[in-house]
Amino acid sequence: MAKPDDRSDNAEKLQNMISNTEENIRESEAYLSANAGEISEEERANLEAKNQRREESIEGYRSEIKDESSQA
Repeated sequence: MAKPDDRSDNAEKLQNMISNTEENIRESEAYLSANAGEISEEERANLEAKNQRREESIEGYRSEIKDESSQA
């Protein structure tokens, strides 16, 4: 038998995902700043693109939290 769908802690999990993603963005930006003269333009562009995708993920997480709170 399948387990019941327990979504009681989804908002909390999503908030943790947001926090972790924001930390990854900060670490990436710190790396870019600290190593600006040592990294290639390609690596810089890749990291900036990755951070952009992270920002989009955060927006999605926030939307999911909003959906979860409206269903509660």
